[in-house]
Amino acid sequence: MEIYNLILKNINKHITLTREEEEHFISILTYKEIPKRTTILAEGQICNQLSYIHSGALRSYCLDEGGKESTIMFAMADWWLTDMYCFLNEKPSMTFIETIEDSIVFNLSKNNFDHLFTAIPGFERFFRILMQNAYTREQLRTIENLTLKAEERYYRFLNKYPQMAGKVTQKQIASYLGITPEFLSGIRKKQLRRE
Repeated sequence: MEIYNLILKNINKHITLTREEEEHFISILTYKEIPKRTTILAEGQICNQLSYIHSGALRSYCLDEGGKESTIMFAMADWWLTDMYCFLNEKPSMTFIETIEDSIVFNLSKNNFDHLFTAIPGFERFFRILMQNAYTREQLRTIENLTLKAEERYYRFLNKYPQMAGKVTQKQIASYLGITPEFLSGIRKKQLRRE
């Protein structure tokens, strides 16, 4: 039961569950230990899992026609991750999701996700809050990408996600910021000269 403390604490930030509701919720989760650099969702695969990251770190990305990666988001312990549009609509994924390091996740299937709203109505509030927060975060990121210089976006990334910066490659950070690894390397060299 102790392994579920983190996910229950995550839920209790927004809703309160009875002991029976907690046990029911836990009973519909799937526990998975996943090695580093494992693809857990591939483009074109039906997206039918919402993942809660118990430990480790994951990355969601897409590929253009030439095979160039664009990182959509990084996710760490105590975060939720899926290809949300495809998960909600049970469509083939538009993204890839891979582990950045050895990770433990709890998966919630689409069927159980839908079931939760009837079985425990408080989960409608919980997932509404999660989706509002995600929408807000993505809107702010879009505005930053449109209005800030790459160097400023990089420093904001470091300030917002300091624990993630050490886990991911320079290439992955560059793809998240929408710049080339070479350009990012120039920004980092400039930063070192200032220190």
